[in-house]
Amino acid sequence: MDLGDFEPGADDGATGGDGGNRSTTGDGGSSADDRGEVPPTSTASADTDAESTAGAGDAGDADVDFEQYDASPAGRDRGIGAIAVSQGLRVAEDGDDTTLRAYVTTGNRDTVRLGKYLLVPYPDDELLFSRITALEYAQEFQTDDATEIHARRAMRRDGFEERDYKFVAGLDPLAVLFEDGDADADEDALKRRMVDRVPKPGAVVTEATDPEQIKTGLKIPGDGIFLGHLSVGGEKVRTAARPPTIDYRLRDDYDHGDPLIFRHTLVAGGTGSGKTHATKNVLRQLLAADRTYEMDDGRSARLAVVQFDPQDEYAQMHDDNPSMDETTARRYEREGIVHGGHGDTLALVPKEDGVPYGGDNHRAEQLEFTIPFSMARDRPWLVAGSSLNENQYPALRHLLDRFFREYGNGGTYAEFKTFLDDPALREQLDESGRVHESTFDAVKRRVHGVPSGVFDQSARPITELDHQLVRPGGLTVIPTYHLSTTRAKELFVLAVSSLLIDDKLSNAPDSERIKRTPLLLGMDEAHNFLADADTVQARKVISKFTEAAKQGRKERLGLFLVTQDPQDVAESVFKQINTRLVLNLGDEDAIKSVNIPPELEDKVPYMEKGQAVVYSPDNSEPVELVGLPVCLTRHGE
Repeated sequence: MDLGDFEPGADDGATGGDGGNRSTTGDGGSSADDRGEVPPTSTASADTDAESTAGAGDAGDADVDFEQYDASPAGRDRGIGAIAVSQGLRVAEDGDDTTLRAYVTTGNRDTVRLGKYLLVPYPDDELLFSRITALEYAQEFQTDDATEIHARRAMRRDGFEERDYKFVAGLDPLAVLFEDGDADADEDALKRRMVDRVPKPGAVVTEATDPEQIKTGLKIPGDGIFLGHLSVGGEKVRTAARPPTIDYRLRDDYDHGDPLIFRHTLVAGGTGSGKTHATKNVLRQLLAADRTYEMDDGRSARLAVVQFDPQDEYAQMHDDNPSMDETTARRYEREGIVHGGHGDTLALVPKEDGVPYGGDNHRAEQLEFTIPFSMARDRPWLVAGSSLNENQYPALRHLLDRFFREYGNGGTYAEFKTFLDDPALREQLDESGRVHESTFDAVKRRVHGVPSGVFDQSARPITELDHQLVRPGGLTVIPTYHLSTTRAKELFVLAVSSLLIDDKLSNAPDSERIKRTPLLLGMDEAHNFLADADTVQARKVISKFTEAAKQGRKERLGLFLVTQDPQDVAESVFKQINTRLVLNLGDEDAIKSVNIPPELEDKVPYMEKGQAVVYSPDNSEPVELVGLPVCLTRHGE
């Protein structure tokens, strides 16, 4: 059966359904309408029409003009809708008990998106700053649309009438904005406080378009280290200001505690997510010529950055990005974003015997270094090839002390192995009860298991390069991709990081340069070095970075870790990290491990390259960002 469209006047089998206009022939005969004839007008109907016409003036005039009135509403609509109370209106300390909903008018519905920021005014000019967390359609009228008639009509139409439905947005109240006329620094400064009052029913809801209101509502600092532009669902938040975007910055002053880079940062993202691109952009801001940090002795000094680089990518920061045009550069300058190659970049290259370093993808200065065996005097774990038990570790310390007393500080790793090959020494220590012969043999095996091409190579010792390693305003890149084994990489990372961390945290440092310079210690592919492992060197790397994470803040030492497997980073280090910049991650365990709010966690697998979530509780509310499409320095081949 073809239901067709139900036109006025069409016969649907009902009798008298139109007040007499649908006449029937009694037993199924066709009506006058169906035959194309004009049905006769009943006498009663004619009398009624005559009476009504007579009451309008001239009873003989068939055409009567009625006065028309303008029924359009006065003024203009403002905002996107109004607060509704049909399902309750409530704000509570427990967010789950809050009920805050806004009716969205038909003309605004296509532009409303989850995550958009809205304002609701109070009668005294304070503002409720909120975020859209839910959107839904609801029936405007009591009806059943789960019927054959409704379905067939919908199938024959191109659209539907918005006004037939209610469109409601669920809001999450984030803060109350108010002007503080008593503010010391700025008269009538905009402030925020926790939500402590409910808006009035019918209050007009508007989209937040003022940068100051949005930044205040989200607790984003006005100044600091640029990380990206605020976004919702991958689209930049637009405002009425110039520029129309909202820059997100990480607090970098002492007004509310220490700068957040000294409370440690993690950048997490899968392959191709743009994490190295984003990291270079952040490091470039930290190395700006006018960025300084206060030290305990009252001095202000520029930051030094030491970056472990397993892919040989960061030395490219020495060079300008050839892809950046003048228009883009001027736009970045207007927004206060530092760009261009950083001239004070040094590739400090670990020297391993017989292993060359390429370094032909950048123009930064290169300087080779070696690990002198003398570092093992205070750091015996450098020559422990694998785990040592409670007997073996004291034995190794005793053997090293004895060796350096005999050979002096210039003793080499090769000489130490020869020293351990002496059977008379083994017998003497066993007879004296200092080191049992089986313990001696175990220590000897572990010392011989250390890569032989790492110590005492034909390059300058790292212990003599503290002024090259740490330079105020300088970037030192330590590439490790060319080294032959994982053990060799661990040894170089451990030697350099322990040198830096020990001097930073010591009250009697070997290097005053390291002690007195604010320092950021960066590590890409951190999961390769900070994951739980069996070797004593790997565990010691974790131990050193844990010390830095716990104690570095007061010494102006920050960690900057980059990884695609955040779940593998040792918990002792991870739990000290304050700022997390999370790009696209496809692994569920990795997403869970970064500990970001659930509403943002669900977005991580769908983010495009350069999109990120920032979770920094001491800086702002959790937000989405879009990074810069053009790297601020050279990046890639």
